[in-house]
Amino acid sequence: MSFSMYAASAPVFARSLGNLLKILDKAQAHAEAKKFEPSVYMTLRLAPDMLAFPRQIQIATDTAKGCVARLAGIEIPKYEDDEATLDDLRARLRKTIDFVQSVPADKFADAEGRDVELPRRSGEPIRFKGDGYLVHFALPNFYFHVTTAYALLRQAGVEIGKMDYLGQP
Repeated sequence: MSFSMYAASAPVFARSLGNLLKILDKAQAHAEAKKFEPSVYMTLRLAPDMLAFPRQIQIATDTAKGCVARLAGIEIPKYEDDEATLDDLRARLRKTIDFVQSVPADKFADAEGRDVELPRRSGEPIRFKGDGYLVHFALPNFYFHVTTAYALLRQAGVEIGKMDYLGQP
C-alpha cells in the first residue's frame, strides 16, 4: 500500500488536534487545582510581538481545515475566530476534527498535483502543487502553531510532557 496525500494529512491533523484537546483539558484541571481563572491562559504569549494563545489554536485549526479542503477540492469551512474561553477553543478543535475526519480519502485522488493558491493580504497569492503545499507549507505551519500552544501552556506550569504532545500510538 502506498503512502497517500490523505494519509499524510487528514489523520495527522485529527490526531494532533485531538492531542491538543487533551492538553486543554489538562490546562483546565491545572487552573482549577491552583485556584485561578482559566481565562489567564487566553493572554499567554512567548514574546510581546507574538500572537496570543487563542490565535495559536485558531491558526492550527485553520491550517488543518484549509489544507484538507484544498487537497480534497472542497470548500473551506469558515470560523469566526471569536473564541474567548478554553471551552470555546475546545469546541473549535472538536469542530475541526469532525470536519477533517468527514472528508473521505477518495476526495484526495490526484491531490499531489492539484493547484493550490493561498491568498495573501499583501497581494499576489502563493501558489503550490498539492504535494509541495502539504509538505513545505501546511504541515510546518500547523506544527509551529500546535507546538507554540503546547509551549505556552507548559511555560504557564501545566504539567504536560512530550507524550501529551505526541499522543499515544
